[in-house]
Amino acid sequence: MKWKTNQIKKEKVSRFEIIKESVILPNNIEFDFSYINFSKGVCILPITDHGKIVCIRQYRHAIKQWQWELPAGMIDHEKEDPLLTAKKELEEETGYQAQKWIPLGSFYPSPGSTSEEIYLFAATRLKKTEQRLEPSEQIDLYTLEINELYHIINKGEFQHGAGMAALLRYLVKKDSLEI
Repeated sequence: MKWKTNQIKKEKVSRFEIIKESVILPNNIEFDFSYINFSKGVCILPITDHGKIVCIRQYRHAIKQWQWELPAGMIDHEKEDPLLTAKKELEEETGYQAQKWIPLGSFYPSPGSTSEEIYLFAATRLKKTEQRLEPSEQIDLYTLEINELYHIINKGEFQHGAGMAALLRYLVKKDSLEI
């Protein structure tokens, strides 16, 4: 049931790599397959001591809209520990550090078209520091009651896939976690 790759073409575009492969499928049909290869990432579900969720609204140029999201970011170096990136991104985007980190596994947001893998974490026992945005980031910070977050998800206003995956993983696992 393996696909046999005959030819690979790669083109680097900014932080992405476009891969074009000519493959032979298990049924011996030749097929051209392409996908985007880019760095792994992290997404963090920050939870305050009062059970509120720290969310962001960020301008996303690719869709030319402001989006509700959870803090997230790209792992800069392939061998970097995802937790180190999560700690850095949480503080950069929200101005919080967490005393406790709960790994929630990883997921592939679109395995039919990208190789991206995102590592999910919950962060608790938050301590306020200072937000340090990158020059290209335009982010507003919000602390929402869980019911407020559910409301914006239900209205279709929260569309951040990694954020929804982190929240779902946390809700499924929270009864077995020591928080």
